[in-house]
Formats: sequence, C-alpha cells, structure tokens
Amino acid sequence: MTRETILIVDDEKEIRDLIGIYLENEGYKVIKCGNGMEALDYLQSQDIDLIVLDIMMPKMDGMEACMKIREEKSMPIIMLSAKSEDMDKIWGLTAGADDYVTKPFNPLELIARIKSQLRRYKKFNTSLVVAQDENIIEIDDLIINIATREVRVGEREIKLTPIEFSILELLSRNKGIVFSIEKIYERVWKEDFFKSDNTVMVHIRKLREKIEEDSRKPKYIKTVWGVGYKVENM
Repeated sequence: MTRETILIVDDEKEIRDLIGIYLENEGYKVIKCGNGMEALDYLQSQDIDLIVLDIMMPKMDGMEACMKIREEKSMPIIMLSAKSEDMDKIWGLTAGADDYVTKPFNPLELIARIKSQLRRYKKFNTSLVVAQDENIIEIDDLIINIATREVRVGEREIKLTPIEFSILELLSRNKGIVFSIEKIYERVWKEDFFKSDNTVMVHIRKLREKIEEDSRKPKYIKTVWGVGYKVENM
C-alpha cells in the first residue's frame, strides 16, 4: 500500500522535525522545507497528499504560497500560525486553506486533523471518480457524456437533438439488449405507441447519419430484423 506524503512547510526547523516525527510514527512519508518558494518547487516534482503550511515565513509567506498552490492543486492544506485572532483564521481559510491550527499546538491534535482531512479528501475524490465514470459511456471511439450531453466520435463532436440523444443514451446504457420500436418510443417519448407511427425509425436513421461512418453499414446502432435495435458491446 502506497504511503501518503505530507509536505511540512515551516521556517522553524524544530517544528518541522517535531511534526515529522509524529507523522513518520503514523506511517506517513514526510517532506520538509523552510518557505513557500521551496514548497512550490517540491510540488512541481513530487506527488503530495497534504500540506502543513506555516503563515509567517521568509521569501514567501504561507498566505501567498497557499493562493499560488490553489491555482493548480486541490490537496488539503492545514495552516499553522502563532496568530489566534478570528480574522487571521478567516484570511487563512479564504486564501484556500482547509483547516487552521494555532501555535503552540498539541501534535496529537494536528495529527488527528491531518487524518481527518485526508479521509475527507479521499472520500470526495473517490465519489467524484465514480460519478464521472457513471456519466461517461464509451463504445469504441464513440464517447457519450450523460452529464453534459456531449457526444464525440473520435475527435469529431456530434450535435444531437434531445430526442436523438435520449435514444442513443437508452441503447448505450443497455448494451447488448434489443429494444423494440415500441419500447424505444415509450421509454423516450413517455407516451403510448401507435403501430402506424414511424417516428422512431426516422430518428434512428438521422442518428446513424450523424454518428456512423457509413449509415448503411452501422457500427454502433445495429438492427435486429423483426425485433428492434441495439448497441453492441465492443
């Protein structure tokens, strides 16, 4: 199991070493540096899971470093400061910090806050990945984004009407399942189907003209003669 890496940024070596000892005892990998500029350099070459960031430092203070980090990175940041005024905490959180600990601090409390932030961040990102995966359907080089209703075939963006998109979504979410014209109509239009209605066939034809390289030899939307239509697994 990969150890999480914590970056400790403080101009006081004693504090860096103290926090580092507690973190290493908990099994974390620790990187230490003395100012905000060094921290930014480390972030260019190292994968960091959380940053403990002092505010009062030479060269580049914690506030400026935090704002620069937030331009590109989203890992948790816990700020350290000898200032305990509410406005100082507000400024720290406004700069992009996730938590704020005042000096002097109990190392065990800081470790508990670090663990809490890491759990929250990991849970959020796991949920986000799952949500993104659920919203993306890939069938060979056909990519359907359910959330944004965007469709691409290779590098080509496909413009679909709402009905065309709904038909494609229905078939793509249920790869390998054959849907009759009646079922497609009832699921997409949410109305009872009339036997004389060729609306579904017309929309399928238009959809194929947009997404298929050769609509007469469809790759994605297959006809099952006498039954209906399906999207095959590829």
